[in-house]
Amino acid sequence: MTDGTTATAAILDDLEAEQERLEAILDGLDDAAWRSPSAAEGWSVADVVLHLAQTEEAVVLSAGGGDGFDRLWTEATGVDDAAERMVQAERADPAVVFERWKTRRRSAVAALRQADPQQPIPWVATRLKPATLATTRLAEHWAHGLDITGPLGAPFPDTDRLRHIAWLAHGTLPYAFALAGEEAYPVYCELTGPAGDTWRYGPTGADSTITGAAGAFCRVGAQRLAREDSGLVATGPHGEAALRVLRTYAG
Repeated sequence: MTDGTTATAAILDDLEAEQERLEAILDGLDDAAWRSPSAAEGWSVADVVLHLAQTEEAVVLSAGGGDGFDRLWTEATGVDDAAERMVQAERADPAVVFERWKTRRRSAVAALRQADPQQPIPWVATRLKPATLATTRLAEHWAHGLDITGPLGAPFPDTDRLRHIAWLAHGTLPYAFALAGEEAYPVYCELTGPAGDTWRYGPTGADSTITGAAGAFCRVGAQRLAREDSGLVATGPHGEAALRVLRTYAG
């Protein structure tokens, strides 16, 4: 294997592990839980899983080089609007939604495993290599796992798979700054993983830094935790700005 293939395979293994954790949780829900509100505003648990199924279908379309991906965003005014339109159009019985997601998530992982690791794939408004696209899928499944398990009071502990999501959030900072209409600046992050080890991202000589729990950093990036409630410490001229724009998703 090439280094690119090995790295992509490792990330896809972790994506599968995250999906399998979520599948085990969903498999234990009754109909009332499936239809109950999630933490994603306006969506039930079933709606969240439908959204995941639909976006996994988009992965298959993009990785296969088809033109169906663009169709998913037609007439939408942004990523959130597109997602809402798609969910509203295809709501179904929870059992149907669950089966759809289980099938599509396996197809998406298979498509990414078969893709050229060096060839970027269209995704929303950009192109991403398979390893990066897999990382965004891991981040989305994790974030929506929080949306599902939080209201249900189900356990959903942090794992070392957050390492990929923290990398994505840090690596996306230039995009996040640009989206906010601001100049991008180097930021060094030193985060504590769930097992107590230290994860480092960015240049150690940067004037601006962010330190704290990796789980909190990832939650802020996924907009599942307010910066002021995170316990993260930002220093330097641009640390606070970085936390303000931090994100793990497009749009």
